[in-house]
Amino acid sequence: MSPIKARCGLLVVALIVALGGSVAVAQNLDQGKPATKLFAESCASCHRSPRGLAKGRFHLTLYLFLQKHYSSGSSSAWALTSYLESIDSGKRVAAKPAAKTGAARSRLLRPPAPVPAR
Repeated sequence: MSPIKARCGLLVVALIVALGGSVAVAQNLDQGKPATKLFAESCASCHRSPRGLAKGRFHLTLYLFLQKHYSSGSSSAWALTSYLESIDSGKRVAAKPAAKTGAARSRLLRPPAPVPAR
């Protein structure tokens, strides 16, 4: 092998290493975000609320649709799917009822006013 061919070969190998050596690593920007924030960032621009978005859909098909079209990864698609289904199935945590004041409590205990005669 001649020295010119060896140098050309070495140059080609050096170019391949230089161009292929620095591989970019993708970063999942949605990782660790709660489902409510994921909905607010990706869905709220078109949908006012999450109610009804999962109604009548199978869990797997909703997950696959969200993964393909709206989320950056499988974990965020799964979180969105679970969130949307929890909203539509009524599994949400109910808010604590407000403490009733004395006036409000007495209105509840009092019978309604009689209907005036005509």
